[in-house]
Amino acid sequence: MPENVGEKQWYIVTTYSMHEAKTKANLEKRIKSMNMEGQIFRVIIAEQEVPVLKDGIPTGKTKKINLYPGYVFVEMKMTDESWYIVRNTPGVTGIAGSSGGGQKPTPVPMEEIEPVLKRIGEISEEMASRFKVGDRVKIIRGPLADTEGEIISIDPETHVYRVQTVFFGRPTNIEATLSEIDKI
Repeated sequence: MPENVGEKQWYIVTTYSMHEAKTKANLEKRIKSMNMEGQIFRVIIAEQEVPVLKDGIPTGKTKKINLYPGYVFVEMKMTDESWYIVRNTPGVTGIAGSSGGGQKPTPVPMEEIEPVLKRIGEISEEMASRFKVGDRVKIIRGPLADTEGEIISIDPETHVYRVQTVFFGRPTNIEATLSEIDKI
């Protein structure tokens, strides 16, 4: 049996590709109708808005793309009841990390789910609390993507991180949000 059973953790639910939204809706209906809000918290499809291009030129319109077709991310406490509800929801084909035979699945480690959540803008206080002044970080998006630096200050109200990095051979301070940095 996996450790931390009964604690809120993330799991990856498999579904048919192109049926993620319907599966999410089915699961959310079951959570509500079976009063499982205290055990199953968030159901997320990892979608991102991207610009629509015509002949390689942005049209000014955007569309949502699914970053992980065939997968829905579920934050829940793994109990017999919550596991039963999720795996028996119409559209769910399985839960990643379960070897079958009634064995409960393994949760996704926070270090693996955090980049997915950041990418879609799902940022929590728990994520923010993992970063401290002095931590080495890597910028993951924007013009300075792949640049490494050190957190020199954190604004607790806005969660803006001031990172000192070396740019053109000079120490440079930049501001970044939590969705733009990862720990090294």
